Amino acid sequence: MKKKRVWAASPAFYLLAALTFVMAGISWYQGNHVLFYVEAAAAILSVGAVFLSTEHFKAYVASAVKSAKSVLGAEEYDNLRDFTMPVAVIGEAEDILWVNDAFLSSVSPSREFRGESVMRLIYPKTMQQLYEAGGTDITVDDRQFTVFAAKTESGAILYFVDDTYYKEINREFEETRPVVALAYFDNREELARDSSGMEDARIASEVESCVNAWAVSMGGFCKRLSGGRYLILTDEGHLRQAMEKRFEVLDAVRRVKGGENRSATISMGVARGAASLQEAEQWARAALDMALGRGGDQVAVKQKGGAYSFFGGLSKGVEKRDKVRTRVIAATLADHARNSDCVFLMGHKFSDLDAVGSAVGLWSAMTKALGMPAYVVVNRQQTLAGPLIENIENQGPDTPHVFITPAEAGTMATPKSLLIVVDTHSQDFVESPELLDVCQRVVVIDHHRMMVRHIENALVFYHEPYASSASEMVAELVQYLGENCLNRREAEALLSGITLDTKNFVLKTGVRTFEAAAYLRRRGADTVEVKRMFSDSIEAYKRKYEIVSNAEISDSCAIASAREEFPDIRVTAAQAADELLSIQGVKASFVIFPSNGQINVSARSLGEVNVQLIMEALGGGGHLTMAATQLTGVGIEESRRLLKGAIRNVMERALPSRDS
Repeated sequence: MKKKRVWAASPAFYLLAALTFVMAGISWYQGNHVLFYVEAAAAILSVGAVFLSTEHFKAYVASAVKSAKSVLGAEEYDNLRDFTMPVAVIGEAEDILWVNDAFLSSVSPSREFRGESVMRLIYPKTMQQLYEAGGTDITVDDRQFTVFAAKTESGAILYFVDDTYYKEINREFEETRPVVALAYFDNREELARDSSGMEDARIASEVESCVNAWAVSMGGFCKRLSGGRYLILTDEGHLRQAMEKRFEVLDAVRRVKGGENRSATISMGVARGAASLQEAEQWARAALDMALGRGGDQVAVKQKGGAYSFFGGLSKGVEKRDKVRTRVIAATLADHARNSDCVFLMGHKFSDLDAVGSAVGLWSAMTKALGMPAYVVVNRQQTLAGPLIENIENQGPDTPHVFITPAEAGTMATPKSLLIVVDTHSQDFVESPELLDVCQRVVVIDHHRMMVRHIENALVFYHEPYASSASEMVAELVQYLGENCLNRREAEALLSGITLDTKNFVLKTGVRTFEAAAYLRRRGADTVEVKRMFSDSIEAYKRKYEIVSNAEISDSCAIASAREEFPDIRVTAAQAADELLSIQGVKASFVIFPSNGQINVSARSLGEVNVQLIMEALGGGGHLTMAATQLTGVGIEESRRLLKGAIRNVMERALPSRDS
């Protein structure tokens, strides 16, 4: 059976054969007997071929219909024809051989499918998928059907259930499900500080007008709450449209300008798919906290199962912290420490100067100001802060025992122990996940933008994405825990952490960063000694510039790679990424390098490009100006291709914000 309908094509073939006979007669009449015999033979052969193909097709159809009747269990053909459900008999070549009356009236009242491939009905599904599925949804014109397939000896039978009404009802139910959103004017205080009373009122009014107009366009409404927050109610259908447009309200609010031409920004938490309005409000609060924890100026959508989707987050965060909160956190931390039998301080895997420096600062406060036994947990084989550790341990013969291994900490931990995690809030990135599981009392102190898989149920979750470093946060806390507890080398440890994360006080540096540095300087920190912690060997220096020399520029981003692993490759790769930022026209830098059987990517930027979003697209994370990821099962070239694709996607998403 071909795709064309044999029973429709046969009369045309017979007509052509008849014309051939007429032409043969004309040839005989004109005396050309040879041509007559040729044309007559061709006509006879054509008639015979059409007759045989028609009979063969009739037998093929009869066999398929007979097989179909046996599957249906009907004793007579009329039962198949009068079956109330639309039925189609499919041949071995996946063509539609026969349909019953219900099919003609319901599925194809204005179209003829007999003789055509069944793919016209079920595409993009296949017959194999129909056999395996317990019902497949298809749409024919404006009708929706669920198709069930049953195999026969010479084809298949398709049953069509017309459930258009029920699917429309279900679609309407899904699209009208309520969605709760909480919006927050996240830089209101910063704009008000540099504005007059009337200017501040204008900015607040314009932002509220943008949010209200967006809520109305979403088919919902907006209610202003206290503290610069707004409650928005809409539905699932409009939320899908907003997600497709990547929440244009963010761009609309950015067009509101304050003092020094600074843009207003909002953050929003959206609850999608909650079981009740009460649960939706709780989800919206959690999503808003997530958006603010990632730096603001973005939307976080929390969905069923706890998954998050993020939109926006392309602008640079503004320093916004309260010293009153720092004092309260310090007092709470001191209370929890006093109620513990031992305090452990731990950073992230492959700990750097910021992780170890902030841990050392808190260790000093715990042991000297509060009189509690405390230890810094570090893996010496994987740390990037070797010079700092040596500097702390070589203070003299009376140097206390500061650093212990994760294994030692695991044997010492008890239910009353307190674990303070610094410079990370992800349960996947801590130095020792086993210690995190053992300790029931946990405190988190971090400055990186919020990640979905963060440490939950912490006694204190001190998270400041506007801070330059964890060392800066600890330097502020220490002043309330015991202002004079730090000695020179401990102050230098904190200052080295700030220096590392700010790239020598260039990136993400605010007023409080310099205030913290000034306090550490008063405690005796020597900037020359801090500088020595960043010194390289001649071999590492050569390898760094070898990586820099093979960099390529793509989309204003410098991409370089190290082909083989070598000692201290992580430190060298990070330094190479920093070095690439000094190239003219480079807004972000990425260094790809192998380590421990994986491909790693170290990312840096000057703030105009959010490298956190790029690394998150590849399964990693970090901060706006500093991020990283690890890739498994790919090589250097494939990693480069994936990285370029992620850069391109994030850059395209950033274009509307820049244009606005």
